[in-house]
Amino acid sequence: MNISLQYCHITVNDVDEALGFYRDALGLEVRNDVASGDHRWVTLGSPAQPGLEIVISEPHAGRSQADGDALQELLTKGVLPMVVFRTDDLDSTFEKVRASGAEVLQEPIDQPWGPRDCAFRDPSGNLVRINQAPAA
Repeated sequence: MNISLQYCHITVNDVDEALGFYRDALGLEVRNDVASGDHRWVTLGSPAQPGLEIVISEPHAGRSQADGDALQELLTKGVLPMVVFRTDDLDSTFEKVRASGAEVLQEPIDQPWGPRDCAFRDPSGNLVRINQAPAA
């Protein structure tokens, strides 16, 4: 038996604004853009991981009003789970994302547990960390 991750969801306030971060700043490619009523989902991915897609959508997309409201509250508080990306050139990636205007939470540093990493907030306030494996 073989099992692998196919989709990871990130809730955002505005899909178009989020595309400026995930597509333009991080360099992910848009794989699908699906409209459904007043909402839409966009999937993005990296050529390095063709079988994995990140789905960005608004809190009320595909959810009941009550569930969407609850998710919106968590998003507004900034307490949704973080997402962690890996790069082979942290310093260049950091500069590209910073140049996009993203909120910097942590400049690149060497962590005592191994990786070198940095942190940003996406336009909706989600915590996004980017790390690079330690040199061998």
